[in-house]
Amino acid sequence: MEQLKQQLQAAGILYKENEPLSAHCTFRIGGPADLFVMPRDEDQLCQTVQFCKQAEIRYYLLGNGSNILFADEGFRGAVIDVSAEAAGMGLSIYQNADGDYISAPAGLKLSELCKFALQHGYTGLEFAYGIPGTVGGAVYMNAGAYGGEMKDVLDAVSYLTADGRWVDREASELDFSYRHSAFEENGACILGAVFHLEKGDPDAIKARMNELMQKRIDKQPLDKPSAGSTFKRPAGAFAAALIDQCGLRGYRHGGAAVSDKHCGFVVNLGGATCADVLALCDEVRAIVKEKTGYDLEKEIRVVK
Repeated sequence: MEQLKQQLQAAGILYKENEPLSAHCTFRIGGPADLFVMPRDEDQLCQTVQFCKQAEIRYYLLGNGSNILFADEGFRGAVIDVSAEAAGMGLSIYQNADGDYISAPAGLKLSELCKFALQHGYTGLEFAYGIPGTVGGAVYMNAGAYGGEMKDVLDAVSYLTADGRWVDREASELDFSYRHSAFEENGACILGAVFHLEKGDPDAIKARMNELMQKRIDKQPLDKPSAGSTFKRPAGAFAAALIDQCGLRGYRHGGAAVSDKHCGFVVNLGGATCADVLALCDEVRAIVKEKTGYDLEKEIRVVK
């Protein structure tokens, strides 16, 4: 760890020691990271990953922290804040014979990408407006909502491979499926993404974005800390409906609870621990399995 800190200092890369991860995720849960690194651009991000590999320090790439449950014990190693590097990179539009494209850095908030597309009259990303994550995180898990998924508009991804090589790949090569991509297995660091979009009517695009945002406000417990949808949608059913059917609306374990407003969300009522959330998820899964036969799978990522 001392070697890593010296390398970061020499390269002018900012970091904090023993930084509470509860301050960097929407669940507001998690112990301290040994190092919390804040690269300011793509070069520093690549350097940080390389330094961690050289020092044999485990690392975790953190975006907006909107789909993460950090362990109460924290993270032994380096958490790298990729949202910081987005400030050092801009969005860009380019065109070729196949159409129009927007290139975005991994650390950019998805909502900012949607606003940029609207500003320039591009349609296709309306479904993503309101998803509380970064471009990289959304690509990683093939985020989706209201009938759309990232793979529907994604053209290509730039990333560092597990052995440190810079690679550009077409989306068709990256095994996208429901809430899944090749990045869940390949250990790569997503650097940026390119989206293939079409020109549309700005008024219609804005109206659709506002409509979907209002649906989120009306139906989701946005007033309480959570990590979004807790469980994946099982084939042939909806997780929230199954949980509600089993009488689990408001079900609690410690400071964690199934939301009264939307049963697909586990929320932090105040002071919830990682252990509370995991115990609650296990209890809900067991009851749903027993009563309905469906086996729910967590959508949130648990990082220990």
